[in-house]
Amino acid sequence: MPRVEPTDPDAPEPEADPGPDPTSESRAERKERTRRAILDAALALAADSNLAAISLRQVAKQVGVVPTAFYRHFGSLELLGLALVDESFRSLRLMLLDVWRHAPEYRDFIDGSLPIVAQHVRENRSHYAFIARERTAGPPRVREAIRQEIDLITRELATDIARSGAAEQYSSADIGLLADLIVSFVVTMAERLVDDPDAEERTLAQARTQLRMLLVGALNWRSREPAGDGSH
Repeated sequence: MPRVEPTDPDAPEPEADPGPDPTSESRAERKERTRRAILDAALALAADSNLAAISLRQVAKQVGVVPTAFYRHFGSLELLGLALVDESFRSLRLMLLDVWRHAPEYRDFIDGSLPIVAQHVRENRSHYAFIARERTAGPPRVREAIRQEIDLITRELATDIARSGAAEQYSSADIGLLADLIVSFVVTMAERLVDDPDAEERTLAQARTQLRMLLVGALNWRSREPAGDGSH
């Protein structure tokens, strides 16, 4: 039989195994943190120029990683730009659609949407500045992605207009034109807010008047061939 050692009553209790440190980052968390840092670095570096003027090495140096680490997250600067476009528009689309779908009257839409857009610009200024620059001066695929995102917002707004009772006098083509006018107006207003944040109050006052003029005209518009058969 094995010999059993006597237990010392004054001996301290053995420490329990603490297991894995709950505060330690997992590999996936570290990867996401690095990815986030790369996106933020690209936004910062492109702030004074545009995406085409910065290099992969600049971004990697800003983050503190080797260039090969960059490629584990993005295959190129253009793909990084596409990720920024997706990120920039995702919350904007959801925010605008929520405003439009909860504004039964055009006055509610104007008074409700403009302050929300202004707040969204304040909270995401670097993303709006990125979109304003890259939609005219960015790499071709990035410019095309921005155009597609704006087109998607326009189509979604057109669908909502078509479903409203006020759209009975419009043809499908005119509904699309109205949606395009509204979205183009909102994009222009956002760019003005980015360019001159100190003039926000004046920009919003002007935008409110301009949008009312636009929508008053739209409410009195009658298409030559209204889509009254439900096809719109």
